Amino acid sequence: MEFGDIFLSEVMGTATLLLFGCGVVANAVLVKTNGFNGGFLMINFGWGIGVFAGVYVAFESGAHLNPAVTFGLLAAGVDFSFNQVLAYLLGQFVGAFLGAVLAWAAYRQHFDDPETEVPNKLGVFSTGPGIASPVWNVVTEAIGTFVLVFVILSFGPANAAAADAGSPAALGPLAVALLVVGIGTSLGGPTGYAINPARDLAPRIAHAVLPIKNKGDSNWGYSWVPVVGPLIGGVLAGLVGQLVNFL
Repeated sequence: MEFGDIFLSEVMGTATLLLFGCGVVANAVLVKTNGFNGGFLMINFGWGIGVFAGVYVAFESGAHLNPAVTFGLLAAGVDFSFNQVLAYLLGQFVGAFLGAVLAWAAYRQHFDDPETEVPNKLGVFSTGPGIASPVWNVVTEAIGTFVLVFVILSFGPANAAAADAGSPAALGPLAVALLVVGIGTSLGGPTGYAINPARDLAPRIAHAVLPIKNKGDSNWGYSWVPVVGPLIGGVLAGLVGQLVNFL
């Protein structure tokens, strides 16, 4: 695929993912919404449905939607050109930013409501640890992302249409969506399971620049963790996947 095709596909898919993902968190944690206090399980399913929709939207480009997936595939031996990798990464970050902005627009009045607690506003956009411990927070993110990329590699062909009817890849977006829900419910507690550098960093930038009343800081001191951890996990998954000949 050409640069522009990959870029546009990844922008649209990642924007869809983040609109659903940030949107479900906003619905659960911002006061006076109909979903207020919906809980962590509601958030997990919202992110899972976001992945389901985003993968469908970006299916033409392979629907990476995540730099950790892109680098994991590279580590697994998939042959992408420099321009293709650049298109994937730029598309993912631009799409994540746009999706976060759209979620903010949908909940604008709730963000500005004086009863909404400051930490919850940032939590809509980006993740944070239950217990701050940078090394172990990185370990948690690396493990979660390893599972994500390793299982995606085990599905087989990226294009479900090219897969045998009985293969895991034939499940397509549904399989990845359920995988993300499983990671969230099983491994998401310590850090909020970013498992995606674009998903965390681009919305964090959106939080920093958007005109949100009493929003507090964007916790830049933690921002490197959900970037470094997922990249480590994705690359390790690709290397192990290549070792056991998943591709």
